[in-house]
Amino acid sequence: MMGIGWIIGILFVVGIFWLTKGNVIDSKSDSRKVPGALDILNERFARGEISLEEYQEKRKMIA
Repeated sequence: MMGIGWIIGILFVVGIFWLTKGNVIDSKSDSRKVPGALDILNERFARGEISLEEYQEKRKMIA
């Protein structure tokens, strides 16, 4: 009977640890990095939405 008490206790501690660790990971994923102007510009250029000349001009304005 004592063995079952130990198993339940260990499972309880592991469960609390798992729940706490899961919440920490989830809270970090909610705070996503907001893309900056240069990131957005790079994405637009990569998708072909803007030309090389327009990209270079806007990059000079940002930097």
